[in-house]
Amino acid sequence: MMVKLSCAVTVAVSLAVTSVAAQELSTEEELKVLLEQIEALKQRVVELEQQVVARQKVQGETLEARVEQLEEEVQTAQNPPIRIGGAVRAQYVWADYDQPAKDRGGDFVFDLFRIDFNGEIGDVILSAQYRWFQYMDVVQHAWVGYNFTEQWQGQLGVTKVPFGNHPYNANNYFFSSNFYVGLEDDHDLGAKLLYRGDDWDFDIAFFKNDELGGANSGASSKADRYAYDPVGIRLVGEDLYDAPIQAAAEANSWALRGAHKWLFDEQRAAEFGASLQWGKMNDGLTNIGERTAWALHGVYQHDRWTLMGQVSEYDYDLDRLNRGIVVGAYAYYDTIPSKARLYTANVAYQLPVSLGPITDLTFYNDFSLMTNKRYYDKDTLMNVLGVAVAAGGLYTYFDLVIARNQPFIGGSMSGESDDTNTRLNINIGYYF
Repeated sequence: MMVKLSCAVTVAVSLAVTSVAAQELSTEEELKVLLEQIEALKQRVVELEQQVVARQKVQGETLEARVEQLEEEVQTAQNPPIRIGGAVRAQYVWADYDQPAKDRGGDFVFDLFRIDFNGEIGDVILSAQYRWFQYMDVVQHAWVGYNFTEQWQGQLGVTKVPFGNHPYNANNYFFSSNFYVGLEDDHDLGAKLLYRGDDWDFDIAFFKNDELGGANSGASSKADRYAYDPVGIRLVGEDLYDAPIQAAAEANSWALRGAHKWLFDEQRAAEFGASLQWGKMNDGLTNIGERTAWALHGVYQHDRWTLMGQVSEYDYDLDRLNRGIVVGAYAYYDTIPSKARLYTANVAYQLPVSLGPITDLTFYNDFSLMTNKRYYDKDTLMNVLGVAVAAGGLYTYFDLVIARNQPFIGGSMSGESDDTNTRLNINIGYYF
C-alpha cells in the first residue's frame, strides 16, 4: 500500500514539474514572439514616418513649383514678350494763309491714332507701328531684328534709313525741311546692321525699294505714306501738286552713317558724324538715273542746353528731261528740286518743373534753309519757335512757325514765293 502511494506521489510530482517547465517554455516563446512583433511595429513606424516625410517633401516641391509657375505667369502678364502701346493726337491750327479758317479763329482737328508693337520672342526682336489719319492709314515702320552681341544688331523690314542727326534733326512737331525731301525719319524696305559702342555709332543698310514696293507698287495711292519718297518725275508743264504721269522710285539703295561720341563730364557731351546715301532710280521697267545724298551733322549738350546742326545735299541725276522730282506723303503730291542743299541750326533748353501734372518743359528754336535749288530760284526757309510740355502720358507741342515755300505752311519745296506764312500749331498727344 505504501509502495503504491509513493509511486503515485512520484508520478504526481513529475507531472507537476513537467507542467511548470512547459508553462515556462510557452511564456518564453510568447515573449519572443511579442518582441518580434514589437520590432516589426517599430520598423513599420519608421517606414510610415519615412513615407510621411517623403510625401511632405513631394508636396512641398509641388507647391514650390506651382508657386514658381504662378510667379512666372504673373510676371509674364505684367511683362508680356510683345508690349502694345500707342498714341492719340489732336491739334489746334491757326494759319494766316487760310482765310476761311482764320475767320473762324482756327480749327481744332483730329490728328492720328497709332498703335505700337515692341518686344521679343525667343531672342527675335519685333518693332512695328501703324497709324490712322483722317485721310489715310499707313505703316510707319515694321521690322524684325536680332542682337548678335551687346554692340551689334541686325534689322530686316521697313526700317529707318540712317541719315543725319538721330533720332531727329529737330525738336518741333514739323521736323526740319530735310523731312520733306526724304532725308529725315524716312523708313524703307531693306536690311540694316547697327553698331552701338561707347565712342562710336555705325550703321550700314541696303534698301531694295521704298516701303510701298517701288515703282511697280500695287498700292492704291503712292501718296499714302508716312515719310516722303520720290514717286515720279515732274515733267515740263505739270503743276507742282499734280499726280505724276512718269513713275520713278528708289531702287537698290545703300546708306552709311558714322558718328563719334564724346562724354566730357556729367554735364557735357557731343557727337559729330557723317552720312551718305546712293542708289538707282527706276521707272518700273529700267533704271533711269542715280540718286546721291550726303550730310555732316553734330550735337552738343551742356547741362540743360542742346545745340544741333546739319548741312546736307542731295542730287537726282536722271536720264529723262524733268523739272524736278515728284514726292508723295500724307495723301498728296509735291515737287522738290532735283538737286539742293539744306542747312539746319537748332537750340533747345530743357527745364524740369513740378506744376501739377507737368514735369518737363523743353523750349526750342529750330531753323531750316534750303538753297541752291536746280531749276528754281527761291529758297525755302522755316523757323519754329516753341515749347514741348510733358505731363504724364500727355506730350504737347506749342509751335509758332514762320516759313516760305515750305509744305504744310502754305507752300511747296519748289515754290517761287517771296512771302512768308505764319502758322500757330498746338499738337496734343496722349502716349501709352
